[in-house]
Amino acid sequence: MVKLLVPFAVGIVLGEHFELPWWFFAAAFSLCGVAALLLRSGAALVGMLAVTGWGVCQFREPVRTVPWNTACLWEVEVDGMPADRGRYVAADGMIRAWQLPEEAGWRPAADRVLLRADSTVTLSAGDRLLCWGRIRPLQGGPASYRRLMARRGFVGSLHLSSYRVLDMVRNPASGLHLRAAARLKHRCSPNDAGAVVRAMTVADRSGLTPRLRAAWSRSGMSHLLAVSGLHTGIVFLLANLALRWLALVRRGHLLRDALAAGAVWCYVAMAGFPPSAVRAAVMCTLLQGALASGSEYVGLNALAAAAFGMLLWNPAWIGDISFQLSFVAVAAILLWAVPLCRRLHGRYRVLNALTDTVAVGAAAALATAPLVSHAFGVVPVAGLLLGPAVVPLAGVVVFCGVAGLVAPGFCMAGEGAAAMLDGLAHLTASVPGAAFEYRISAGAAVACYLLFVAVTVFLQRFPAKKSVHLPL
Repeated sequence: MVKLLVPFAVGIVLGEHFELPWWFFAAAFSLCGVAALLLRSGAALVGMLAVTGWGVCQFREPVRTVPWNTACLWEVEVDGMPADRGRYVAADGMIRAWQLPEEAGWRPAADRVLLRADSTVTLSAGDRLLCWGRIRPLQGGPASYRRLMARRGFVGSLHLSSYRVLDMVRNPASGLHLRAAARLKHRCSPNDAGAVVRAMTVADRSGLTPRLRAAWSRSGMSHLLAVSGLHTGIVFLLANLALRWLALVRRGHLLRDALAAGAVWCYVAMAGFPPSAVRAAVMCTLLQGALASGSEYVGLNALAAAAFGMLLWNPAWIGDISFQLSFVAVAAILLWAVPLCRRLHGRYRVLNALTDTVAVGAAAALATAPLVSHAFGVVPVAGLLLGPAVVPLAGVVVFCGVAGLVAPGFCMAGEGAAAMLDGLAHLTASVPGAAFEYRISAGAAVACYLLFVAVTVFLQRFPAKKSVHLPL
């Protein structure tokens, strides 16, 4: 799967920079496919995969249907939970229809915009607005952020105020993600601890204040505030532990595997299908299938299979920072941390668990450091050392948050663990040298990862010697 993924991803990258006619893709795909079948040519297969990625990228490229810098009437639906940014409230919006002032009819649309509302407008998930204004092209911030928003389908930004909003219809939250967020918001406290529980459980970051975001970012713990592979893995482990008793029933292990995989995907749906959580859910499903069939599970192969399927579904994810960070971190854990843990294992399980946590956290932090520096302009040094304290507390928060959707009493315990995480983040951020600001260029980041790949390939040429210790 790694060999299939590389040319496919290269084709997607080429498709983002160069546009070719469709007849060329049809001819190139047919020619490479016939050559690969008849001649059994590896080069022809590589070419076919690259052409496939190129064509998928062009086919799925979003097309803007709304005008820029033109005063129009807009029918907008608030998509997702609004977030407080200090000076304004930010939310994702979907343009359903628009109308020019000199026209009588409405034109349908399906373009995503970034909504910026001042203090005179209160937004909620699912609201429908009738407003007027101008959609501006994405401006401000680094160029990488604007490219990221464009890949996610946003065509511009729309500023809202009380005199621009002509009508508003309050709609109850619909969809599993919004319903779960609304229930947890009702059951959690409105303080920072409750906001952390909601962010780590159902990806509701509307209650995160700018001060909290800055402290968690400087401490290297900001990845916990976004539902990712760590959170999905915790749910995967909890589901398998809760369903262990099914193995006592005839064919019960098959039912356990099916229910555990369903629980993981249900959790990802409650979080709104973020790319990193989808990646983790695919890998967990493959692992669950390997357990059910008794076949071998190869982590790197499953990771490449998840990446291939996700990019085939949405090729724009290749430029999404959450997608990149998730796959780079997991690849580093599989290639660096797992062999290191095997070498460091001893006879004491508690010490093994501690060394595993440190090794996994250090490998993920080191591998993602170039991406974090390029995208966010900060290098969190303290994040390398916080793994042993952060991971258990994060497990408590996620477990109590998910259980709090059913039983409200768990929310209080989750807020206690979240308060400890918040205190640890603020304490670490106040330490001099916990993080330093530095932004590397895209070329330097690519050079770092080429160096990582070269070192990894070189070290894998020297496999560890197996030693068997016979009992006395």
